[in-house]
Amino acid sequence: MARELRVPKVLTALPAPVRWLALPVALICTVVVLVGSWGPADPRIEIPRPSGRAAEYCRSLAAALPAELLGHARRDPSPASPYVAAWGDSPRTVLRCGVDRPEELDGDHAADWSPSVDGVTWWSQKLAGGGYRFVTTMRAAYVEVTVPAGAAQNPFDPAAALSGAVKANVPG
Repeated sequence: MARELRVPKVLTALPAPVRWLALPVALICTVVVLVGSWGPADPRIEIPRPSGRAAEYCRSLAAALPAELLGHARRDPSPASPYVAAWGDSPRTVLRCGVDRPEELDGDHAADWSPSVDGVTWWSQKLAGGGYRFVTTMRAAYVEVTVPAGAAQNPFDPAAALSGAVKANVPG
């Protein structure tokens, strides 16, 4: 007993080539949408919670940060916060203001390379993925700049470029 295939009248009104291509086109569009949404997820950026004067300094710094950093447009993560700024797409440079003092500064890493630019000293830490984390020292609020591998030609360039804004808004 063969069962008869019933095609909806809407499809029978279409020319045969269109009917034949309707299903493959729909499947391809679905795959494109799904693959497009599978891009690298934006890792959750922990938002600092500074208080008192540190929070004031961080809000002042946020207002002074550039819209572009080393050719990368500013694209802040969601939810927006006056304590977090980001530039570029993937990978991207992230600035967090009001972070806690890094515990590593109390141990063996305290002697790690700490360059100064415009009177702002940046303690540096090489990250597992090849990037770097830079944290200001001797400031009224700790400012952290994370530069993943590939985000800048020289990993220290973003921190150096932000030194002027940090110096002007976060007293030492």
